[in-house]
This record gives sequence, C-alpha cells and structure tokens, in this order.
Amino acid sequence: MVSGRGTSMAAMKPRTGDGPLEVTKEGRGIVMRVPLEGGGRLVVELTPDEADALGDALKKVVG
Repeated sequence: MVSGRGTSMAAMKPRTGDGPLEVTKEGRGIVMRVPLEGGGRLVVELTPDEADALGDALKKVVG
C-alpha cells in the first residue's frame, strides 16, 4: 500500500472475531490468548512453572 507521499505503509489486517481461549506452546514458553468482553484479547506468555502455578490457582477457585 502506498500513502499520498509515495512511501510504503503496512497493510492493515481486518479484525476478525476474538475467538475462543487459546493456549499454545511457542518455543520454550506457553502463550495464552484470552478473549476480553468488549473485544480484543489478553495475550500472556508463561514459563511452564508459571503455567503450572496458574493451573493450580484456578483449580482452587473452581473446585
């Protein structure tokens, strides 16, 4: 895409639906993508130890 001054600009990607909760392993880390009310996503990168601790904390709350 070229702006009015003849310089290149990055193309804007269309915004798609926020989708479901996603957790993927990327390299040595774990990436969690949480959809938010009102749009957007919270993206958190965790170590395996942090992911274990988060899982334990959630299990205590949920039961």
